[in-house]
Amino acid sequence: MTALHPDALVELRDVTFGYGERPVLRDLSLAVPRGKVTALMGASGGGKTTVLRLIGGQYRAQRGEVLFDGKDVGGMNEPQLYAMRRRMGMLFQFGALFTDLSVFENVAFPLREHTKLPEALIRDIVLMKLSAVGLRGARGLMPAQVSGGMARRVALARAIALDPELVMYDEPFAGLDPISLGTAARLIRKLNDALGITSIVVSHDVQETFMIADQVVILADGQVAAQGTPDEVRASGNPLVRQFIGADAEGPVRFHYPGPTVEQDFGVEIAE
Repeated sequence: MTALHPDALVELRDVTFGYGERPVLRDLSLAVPRGKVTALMGASGGGKTTVLRLIGGQYRAQRGEVLFDGKDVGGMNEPQLYAMRRRMGMLFQFGALFTDLSVFENVAFPLREHTKLPEALIRDIVLMKLSAVGLRGARGLMPAQVSGGMARRVALARAIALDPELVMYDEPFAGLDPISLGTAARLIRKLNDALGITSIVVSHDVQETFMIADQVVILADGQVAAQGTPDEVRASGNPLVRQFIGADAEGPVRFHYPGPTVEQDFGVEIAE
């Protein structure tokens, strides 16, 4: 299949997807360049996590194509999906560590699940990955014994255990204190460059995300509202983009969910 963007590891071409009667994505097209950090942003419910699930093959586009390294994810069978996912790492919201496994065992899990490496080599790889996130000394701790920021870093070590080409981050900064948030952001940028991977970061944290992203994509109404470098997106004249970046209460995104008027609901006329 011919890539429209030869430097892209991931492409979405005219993708439409919805849940039941609720449309989420409408003819969405975007490209994720290799070796770069792409931030996927927008208001809650805008389809950001859905895009990650489409890329990972958990969902299939109802129309359009989702390409990973030039191959249509929607057309893959189970063995092909399994092979593709080995080339991906995923950091879920709040880390999603296995609570009954130690830090070491959490990071070792994908290596034991997907490879037949000897235990001695698995040990060395786990310690190297934990060292990369600054937690080699915490290998014997349980998830309940580490802070939220440390848990996120353990999850990152697990996500890169198989040396993936693509790492997807779903709200990696949610619930973190300012110090842990800054540490996590710098770590994403550092690992992306040091390992030569491609990163997709779903986040609502404008300041930290704009600091580490090469490309920012703002989703709105199931389509791309703005796309470009952080500076280009900041300069966007789109009212919704400006509302999102400025965290403004008033704008295209309304406080009240659409519904009947007060007069219709209560059967009375409200005096102005």
